[in-house]
Amino acid sequence: MPDRRYRPISPDLLARELTERIVDAPITRVAIDGAGDAPGELADTVAESLRLHGRETLRVSTKDFLRAASLRFERGKRDPDARYDDWLDVGGLRREVLDPLGPGGSGLALPALWDAERDRATRRDRVRLPPGAVVLVDGELLLGHGLPFDFTVHLWLSPGALTRRLPEDEHWALPAYKRYDSEVAPGEFADVVVRMDDPRHPALIERP
Repeated sequence: MPDRRYRPISPDLLARELTERIVDAPITRVAIDGAGDAPGELADTVAESLRLHGRETLRVSTKDFLRAASLRFERGKRDPDARYDDWLDVGGLRREVLDPLGPGGSGLALPALWDAERDRATRRDRVRLPPGAVVLVDGELLLGHGLPFDFTVHLWLSPGALTRRLPEDEHWALPAYKRYDSEVAPGEFADVVVRMDDPRHPALIERP
């Protein structure tokens, strides 16, 4: 990312700064976007911090909002374009989580929709959240779908770090991430962008 300043920050301070950005603001729907386990781990930490500050928080992972295997794997199990275009149930995430927690929504959200491992509905019950509650959604390739998030965080990895961090049997998906960076460019518009080449030593990317 040329023409960017990097501010080193500890993982704990990163979570604290994100909490401070959210806790006193009219923010209810938060996306933490990135590859691998880092988005989920950061979302868990921020969710706990928000609860300690008195904001009720629901954690949702896009891993629980994937489409059925017959749709995800229609072009094969290792097709990067399918991973980019077809894996996430965008309509389900909007319908079951984001719209209910938006303005005029019912407040009833479904924490998980689809069990991808068993390839069947999770049969989870909806939960009722009070006004002002926060939903933290983590996932990969999450931005650029037009989903109504109020606050977005993108955990950016350089191409080399992405290759190192993804398991070898996931390297077939690298073209999907490259396409995401090219077509969506989440680092250009997310509210917060964090370089995560080394998760122990993140750096906030500050725009000029």
